[in-house]
Amino acid sequence: MKYQHIQEAAYEANMQLPKLRLVLFTFGNVSAVDRSLGVFAIKPSGVPYEELSPDKMVIVDFDANIVEGKLRPSSDTKTHALLYKHWEQIGGISHTHSTYATAWAQAQRDIPIFGTTHADHNTVDIPCAAPMKDEMIKGNYEHETGWQIINCFMEKGLSYEEVEMILVGNHAPFTWGKTAAKAVYNSAVLESIAHMAYLTETINSNAARLKDALIKKHYERKHGPDSYYGQ
Repeated sequence: MKYQHIQEAAYEANMQLPKLRLVLFTFGNVSAVDRSLGVFAIKPSGVPYEELSPDKMVIVDFDANIVEGKLRPSSDTKTHALLYKHWEQIGGISHTHSTYATAWAQAQRDIPIFGTTHADHNTVDIPCAAPMKDEMIKGNYEHETGWQIINCFMEKGLSYEEVEMILVGNHAPFTWGKTAAKAVYNSAVLESIAHMAYLTETINSNAARLKDALIKKHYERKHGPDSYYGQ
């Protein structure tokens, strides 16, 4: 019962992935954190979504040690653990291999900010981290994936609290948010933006980036001090 709240949050968030068509088979995972307890709940590795239940969510600490659970946690657990450890304001993390976002990651390209849908959520291109170096691959791979993400944000001067998504070069997307549900929301938004950006470049290979004035307007009407979108 001590961890039931984050197990339920992680379960509900994970179950959204197939509903939103963000995963195939057992691809992907979501976690939900309780910082007061210093642990997070994450999907067990390789278990089909239709076989999941809240009690199957594995409880892990920020050093990726299993605290409670009979199943092995996701193979990406060490990545989640490192991000929770270093980015203290996030409450949930989502990792998928959604088609269009993963295609951009495989192309090793940032997603350009072409339109207002993108600007509603970010004021910059969605970053793509450089492919992992050989020595990192040979080491603690999933742990190093976390550093791959953090280092990309440091190199590009980005804030993880403002930009809640990334493409990992040659791999796939990771997203996060204040809650596990928001992390999944961001996964869906990222996939939609990736799809639209692909179609934009297909229609016009010389499409221009969105004007700064429109970027500012659309982002601030949702997130600025005088925002007026929604109730």
